[in-house]
Amino acid sequence: MPEEIARVGDVELAYETFGDPAHPAMLLVMGLATQMLGWRTAFCEELAHRGFRVIRFDNRDVGRSTKFSSHRPPTVGQLVRRDASAAAYTLADMADDGVGLLDCLGIDRAHVVGASMGGMIAQTIAFRHPERVLSLVSIMSNTGARWSGQPSLSTYSVVLKRAPRDREGFVAHQMEVFARIGSPGFPRDEDELREMAGASYDRGHDPAAAGRQLAAILASGDRTDDLGRIDVPTLVIHGTKDKLVAPSGGRATAKAIPGARLLTIDGMGHDLPRGAWPRIIEAIAENAARAGAPARAA
Repeated sequence: MPEEIARVGDVELAYETFGDPAHPAMLLVMGLATQMLGWRTAFCEELAHRGFRVIRFDNRDVGRSTKFSSHRPPTVGQLVRRDASAAAYTLADMADDGVGLLDCLGIDRAHVVGASMGGMIAQTIAFRHPERVLSLVSIMSNTGARWSGQPSLSTYSVVLKRAPRDREGFVAHQMEVFARIGSPGFPRDEDELREMAGASYDRGHDPAAAGRQLAAILASGDRTDDLGRIDVPTLVIHGTKDKLVAPSGGRATAKAIPGARLLTIDGMGHDLPRGAWPRIIEAIAENAARAGAPARAA
């Protein structure tokens, strides 16, 4: 269906759905400074074909959702010190956004799938709103602990560098990010990535938003104890070549959540390479089936 806007408290969220509204809902939560376009249309359509009503949306501060531009972005020093006072909001606020979107759509419970920061948000939805979650998938994420799932030193220049304001500069910056943290074990479609970067810029770009979202992550702290309260079927997916969130983050997440299963994908970095989609989609569907949802298309 066409992209729409939902009002959730004081925040407007842009969203789009795929599949039959009568099918079990699957909420897809994207990562740091990445719009819902990060969940590629073909990826969403394949999940819908598996028997799900798929919902992707822009987190607050990206794309066509509400921007927090009136809040001064954190400085590099504040981020390094993990200064919680620099955060305009937290992961809990972002988790509540996702649940509020389900409310707007009249959905009681959903399978929740998150990637990177979206995995952190998905985890937070699962322990903060357990009655709303059917199953959980956390992809290339971590527990918030300081000693696991941390970026390699080679990625800091990309993570802390603010994207340019002009379109050409923004696209070039995004291509540099993809080259630095992407999957070395899978082919990279440069034209497709450039197209997605341009579309993201056109939908709405605030170069300070990434800093505000990163501050939200750091202000939210270690979730390990809370993860121990999650009691829905859980799958953790992580690539062996992830430089932005080290594979130890996936292992720690799977260890922290009772009964969680860990899927390691050789050669995958910090992205969702098209070559890995069959394994990822199959694993997501199988995890949902543990909660009684369809695992295959009818």
